[in-house]
Amino acid sequence: MKTLKKFLNKVIEKSLVLRKSARLVRYVAGKIKYAICTFSVKTEENCVVFASFNGKSFCDSPKAIYNYLKESNEDLCFIWAFSEPQRYEFLKDERTEVVKFGSKQFFEYLKMSKYWVFNSMIYDFVKPNEEQVYVQCWHGTPLKKIGCDLKYTDNAMNSISEVHKKYRNDAQKFKYLIAPSDFAAEKFKTCWDLKALNREDAVVTTGYPRNDFLKKFTSKDVLEIKKKLNIDLDKKVVLYAPTWRDNEHNEKGYSFSLPIDFDELQKSLSDEYVVLFRAHYLVASVFDFEKYRGFVYNVSDYDDISELYIVSDLLVTDYSSVFFDYANLKRPVLFYMYDLEKYRDEIRGFYIGLEELPGKIIEDEKSLCREINNSLENFEYSEKYRLFNEKFNSLDDGNASCRVAEIMLEG
Repeated sequence: MKTLKKFLNKVIEKSLVLRKSARLVRYVAGKIKYAICTFSVKTEENCVVFASFNGKSFCDSPKAIYNYLKESNEDLCFIWAFSEPQRYEFLKDERTEVVKFGSKQFFEYLKMSKYWVFNSMIYDFVKPNEEQVYVQCWHGTPLKKIGCDLKYTDNAMNSISEVHKKYRNDAQKFKYLIAPSDFAAEKFKTCWDLKALNREDAVVTTGYPRNDFLKKFTSKDVLEIKKKLNIDLDKKVVLYAPTWRDNEHNEKGYSFSLPIDFDELQKSLSDEYVVLFRAHYLVASVFDFEKYRGFVYNVSDYDDISELYIVSDLLVTDYSSVFFDYANLKRPVLFYMYDLEKYRDEIRGFYIGLEELPGKIIEDEKSLCREINNSLENFEYSEKYRLFNEKFNSLDDGNASCRVAEIMLEG
């Protein structure tokens, strides 16, 4: 039965007509379910519902806003939605409830909550009523083009028109779209097609709430996280956090083929180093690093990447937005873009010139090994890096959660 289901899903995803038909069926079924679940539920002024990455984890700007509101406003009650709610029982108390994302209870709380705080798109069939305030935090300053700005794509799961439709649908739901900088605000307006929808005023430029932690963490936090990860305190830590590829996909979702030979990397780096590997949340691939125990730590399921940032001495990424946030720490960044030409010209394209990036671009593995050593030994916070932070991170001052909360509650 499972084999048949996998086969049918594969056939559906490869056929645009079948895919659209299947999504229409899911949309109608979801809309009916939501209507039935919430028919008699009234919206309450003091409830806030949160979800990060559609229930995958307790992290990002929703977490930061939740922590701020819980400390600053005693009149509010909170609901967190997770795919695996049993993992987050620790959040439960007299003011916080934990529910399963997509469940009947979740839909009831959605209807009941005046405020929605998410960092990715909610179900197509769910729409806030006139009383409700949906805050779309999003999850990164974009380097690669997204949404309605995509003119071509090698996306294995969505056509261009399907991608554009998702963003336009979301744009008609949120009251506020959080932007970390003026640069991001302008890009968000185009990728959600807000001008055409007469919704440009929905964008509020506040800095990223999730980066408040990067301005306020302590040395004690670093020690505690290293102990939690079981990393020797004297090791140099390299965080490798690549993004997903639109054109790499299997029956489970997006896949990712490791472009690094960890045998060679381990030989090139001394025993002083460890590598934290963090796959993008959309990647469904399973990675086995048992062979590299003590050298490579798979932290793909670690809830909050901000905690990984502060224990890392250097970031290696590609086209992921993680480097914008990491730059707040003023630490070295390397861009391992082994498929640069294809990614730029055939898959996504970029919003900024690569010459603005606050680190070296590397296109081959041998250079990567050499530059990891070199960057840690000879790093200087350059004028170029400073200007990058001035342009993209000037509002990350530790108080973004406060600003967003004030705007949300006034709305």
